[in-house]
Amino acid sequence: MNIILNLIFGLLLVSCGGSGRVNSDVDSNQKRAEIAAVNESIPLENNESKPIEIAKNTFEIVEFPKKAITEKKNKIEEAKPKVLAFNHDSWNELLKKYVDEDGNVNYAGFKKDIGSLETYLKLLSQNAPSSSWSKDKKLAFYINLYNAATVKLIVDNYPTKSIKDIPNRWKKNWISVNGDITSLNDIEHEVLRKMDEPRIHFAINCASYSCPKLLNAAFTEQNMERLLSKATIDFVNDKKRNQFENGTAKLSRIFKWYKSDFTNNTSLLDFINIYLDNPISKNAKVEYLDYDWSLNEAN
Repeated sequence: MNIILNLIFGLLLVSCGGSGRVNSDVDSNQKRAEIAAVNESIPLENNESKPIEIAKNTFEIVEFPKKAITEKKNKIEEAKPKVLAFNHDSWNELLKKYVDEDGNVNYAGFKKDIGSLETYLKLLSQNAPSSSWSKDKKLAFYINLYNAATVKLIVDNYPTKSIKDIPNRWKKNWISVNGDITSLNDIEHEVLRKMDEPRIHFAINCASYSCPKLLNAAFTEQNMERLLSKATIDFVNDKKRNQFENGTAKLSRIFKWYKSDFTNNTSLLDFINIYLDNPISKNAKVEYLDYDWSLNEAN
């Protein structure tokens, strides 16, 4: 279309130039009418827009094809990195798949599915808690992080008979949270224990038989209270971990190691009696059982 218009204007200019001057008798309105008639007679190709104006100096203003704009936008969207929605669903699926109701862990299964575990840990590392998060949401984040990282530690050193056979198992800085590198020790002692919730000790798992069992469900902001209560009741009433008979309370060493967390507002036995099916006298003799550090592996 531009070629034809240029030819028309060229002919007009040549005809004018032959006399050495612009013919003052040529009506400018007639020229514009002729140009408009030419525009109407030229068919438009697909995705092109008709010129919306031709100025006196012959420049055109042409609309950019809509199809090309759409394709460009699509390519930009496809090039953007995909951001995964943050939740604990993938960890919940892994727990359902590789942990039984008694808390025994199929580490061989986790090892075969290591990619899914690493993807979840990466998701956590990119979504660190902010000040706007509720306490329960922060608790869910750090409890799940601790448990998933512990499973990863075992899988990376599997097979092993005990977590205590792994050098520097709790103090090593290797867990990423928003660019910061931390350890299992720091997550437990510098974060979770400072959140004024003693029941976290029954929610985090140290991959050993005497530890509170690893629940086969992920903690979330919504289920936090229910799962914390369940984990505490299960642990306190588990006869493999605590025994109450003949006026004596034979307790897990967890109650000895972290006694100050449980006795902030009450006595140790008063705390335990809140969750114990058959409360024991607060004057009962307290003893502590040996701790079994063997791997909590499914048979």
